[in-house]
Amino acid sequence: MTMTRRGFAAASMTALALGGWARMGTAQVTDSYRNEVPGYGPLVADPAGYFDLPKGFSYRVLAKAGQVMDDGFIAPDNFDGMGCFLLPDGKLALVRNHELSLGSEFKGPAGADPKLEAELAAATYFDRGETGRVLPGGTTTLLLDERGQKVVKQHLSLAGTSTNCAGGVTPWGSWLTCEETVIDAPRTGVAHGWVFEVPAHASALVTPVPLKAMGRFRHEAAAVDPRTGIVYQTEDQADGLFYRFIPHMPGKLAEGGRLQALAFADGHRDSRNWDGTDFVPRSARAVRWIDLEDVENPKDDLRHRGHSAGAVRFARGEGIHLGRRAEGGVEFFFTCTSGGAGRFGQIMHYVPSPNEGTSNEANQPGQLALFHESSNPQLMDYADNLTIAPWGHLIVCEDRTGSKVNHLRGVTPDGQTYTLARLNADTELAGACFSPDGKTLFVNAYSPGRTLAITGPWAGGV
Repeated sequence: MTMTRRGFAAASMTALALGGWARMGTAQVTDSYRNEVPGYGPLVADPAGYFDLPKGFSYRVLAKAGQVMDDGFIAPDNFDGMGCFLLPDGKLALVRNHELSLGSEFKGPAGADPKLEAELAAATYFDRGETGRVLPGGTTTLLLDERGQKVVKQHLSLAGTSTNCAGGVTPWGSWLTCEETVIDAPRTGVAHGWVFEVPAHASALVTPVPLKAMGRFRHEAAAVDPRTGIVYQTEDQADGLFYRFIPHMPGKLAEGGRLQALAFADGHRDSRNWDGTDFVPRSARAVRWIDLEDVENPKDDLRHRGHSAGAVRFARGEGIHLGRRAEGGVEFFFTCTSGGAGRFGQIMHYVPSPNEGTSNEANQPGQLALFHESSNPQLMDYADNLTIAPWGHLIVCEDRTGSKVNHLRGVTPDGQTYTLARLNADTELAGACFSPDGKTLFVNAYSPGRTLAITGPWAGGV
């Protein structure tokens, strides 16, 4: 679903929201979080001790790891990136990643059941591991009722991949699921590190087709510009790059295209701000794009070759999401989990050129800005997956493993943060996405995996 970020200013709920800020005024501080703006108010303890939300909000657990799905397979663990789709019959589909890799087969769709493993091996899958078992990564699809509050069906939709971390929705109704690994072919028989496409309407396992022209690297997330068909991709490495894929034919990614990496027009080659001097917050730089060769990357040196040619380094690029600008055109926000002097995380903002991907783009180049940089883990700590809310704010998942709690954070168009939810478990939040009507926010708890549906008075408090 494409959300409007700044166009919200024309909606009637804007006056209510901004008026609420003016009335409430001061920041809020608790033991685990700090709000720079009040947001929806302080969190209320969940009687179950699991997921705290502001007053008036509630959550439902739609699905759990280990459940037997409608196709007989077990819902795999490690719930990660996820996309929401409106189907022609009015129902919703959630396509959900499972970040499982070699050695985690017992947490996969066959679990420890030899019969299920035999059924999986007889089905459509991408690869097996060293033991002969089908690799446990992939995706599941949840078919929901029209309100998004009940699971009608749940099934395995991609099998035999590895470490499916995040991804992105496409304008043509599919989910791009990304492998965050570069397992070498001699280890498993097949190289990994690809993007795969899963149609949201698929009712069973899809045939896995690695989109090799989109590059082989530690993929995190992807987002598509509906005007051009260009796909933007993040890389989860401390010295990763930011990529764009220009397809030969928009919407037909398997037919190939050209992979490029972002560079600054002024020649600067670092955005990480680890010493506080690389990038001034709220500032923007003109960009250029560098063509990349040998994108199947057998030596896992694509990012190094790109950087040597002038590409900018990013501190663990993670979630990316498309928004629409009130003045026209589109924009992209993506997180860098360990960016900033405190390494608490950054959010980047990319505005494409009006001539993006053409020979004329240098005359009016795209612009990359450091939109937000956390200076305090109580404000934001390890920003990961993100989405854009119907009212124009960013909703960001945290993934600080070992912290005992993680939060959902809101970020205003001015870059100020508030806390929307707190997960009282030592696991990350991931996969945040809204239903098309904006009434339900879906999010995953990573492991033990749970998919949650959050509802409440969205229009009443931001």
